Amino acid sequence: MYLPSQFDHPKHAAAIMREHPLATLISTDDNDFPFAAHLPLRLIEENGKQLLLGHCARANPLVGYLERRPAALACFLGPHAYMSPRVYADQQRVPTWSYLAVHVRVEARLLEGEEAKDALLKMLIADHEPAYAAQWRSLPESYTTKMLLGIAAFELEIRDLQCAVKLNQHRPEAHPAMHAAWAVGTAQEQALAGWMERLGLA
Repeated sequence: MYLPSQFDHPKHAAAIMREHPLATLISTDDNDFPFAAHLPLRLIEENGKQLLLGHCARANPLVGYLERRPAALACFLGPHAYMSPRVYADQQRVPTWSYLAVHVRVEARLLEGEEAKDALLKMLIADHEPAYAAQWRSLPESYTTKMLLGIAAFELEIRDLQCAVKLNQHRPEAHPAMHAAWAVGTAQEQALAGWMERLGLA
């Protein structure tokens, strides 16, 4: 991605990926054209490596593409919002868009066996709806086995990443007005106000 130095914040990548787990995973089809899938990915650290774990329908062409071409790109988008030039005291300014984003270059490996897929699903349940775990365990094995056979699970080893936190850091004169406007704005704007506080810009 285009990443000016003032917006380059790799130390915040893990937080963004965990707080906004729905990623766009981009592979290439058999004609070398980009193929995108929108999937929740779970970040873990294992044996000194950072991994993203996910799954999709076995019928999804992505499965074959990752098998044949393991290199892929996962993109995470955090909060984002329009920024009005009204935050500046002078008039010779233009609007922009503020956002948080992470681009991750990964190497994919499919996980074999129903046990690995079941473990992955239980991790995702624990992340997003812990109360559902009891219901999943209570379902007939004939049903859960059928569900597990219908998905493909994979791990994506992170080889490189870029993290953009674009909050107008290079224009500190605008920060008080930006924060004041976003703090009472939409949910996205309020999230950006929170990130300004995290970075000490508010």
